[in-house]
Amino acid sequence: MPPPPPRSYGTLLLLAALALLVVASFASLPLQWSAFLAPEALGSAAEFLSGFAPPETSPAFLRKCAAALLETLAMSAVGTLLAAAGGLALALPAAGRLGAAMRPPARALLNVLRSIPELVWAALLLVAAGLGPFAGTLALAAHTTGVLGRLFADALENVEPLAEATLRTNGAAPLAAFLYATLPQALPQMLSYTLYRWENNIRAAAVLGVVGAGGLGQMLKYHLSLFQMQSAATVVIAMLLLVALVDALSFALRRALTR
Repeated sequence: MPPPPPRSYGTLLLLAALALLVVASFASLPLQWSAFLAPEALGSAAEFLSGFAPPETSPAFLRKCAAALLETLAMSAVGTLLAAAGGLALALPAAGRLGAAMRPPARALLNVLRSIPELVWAALLLVAAGLGPFAGTLALAAHTTGVLGRLFADALENVEPLAEATLRTNGAAPLAAFLYATLPQALPQMLSYTLYRWENNIRAAAVLGVVGAGGLGQMLKYHLSLFQMQSAATVVIAMLLLVALVDALSFALRRALTR
């Protein structure tokens, strides 16, 4: 009989450390479940939610919501397209395609871009670009460039180098070998990453309106600040419909790419 595999004490220690971290997290947080589930709290929540019904359905307001919905969709689409272009441009040096010396600064720049949340980017860019969707679009593009650049760089590094090396051996130029051998292998995964980030940017674009970056989020903040709950309910429904539509479209496109 073959000898039993050696025990992995490192894995056991890691699981024990994670369990200890979870226990310590629950112990350190003031979780007041009794107050949260108290009859008074449930009654207050029910009373608050009842103010959202029925949603505002006047034709003029629905047209206003439709315009804000399209603005949110446009913000997410343009921001994602700009991020895909910027991410690919930074992924090349981050993956070592332009020399080993370019890899650390490109990785550091990508870390900075994705470490700053979209809301912070929007707050910074609103000072320069003013209120409206332009600042929100740039904020989405800045943060998503850092995310996609890192993912694109990892995809390029994980590509099997044999095909490109074969073309280089047969006399192909470095750029041609990259475009015809390496990029086609990584492109489906990169497109899948881009579509997934587009889904996330739909939600982020709706939230960015809270700081004045336009779209449905700005409408939601306006009506909530005036306690116009029925109008806010219509905006929330528009957000849900937009997210569901983009999720379904992105899922269909990803399935088509992976076939």
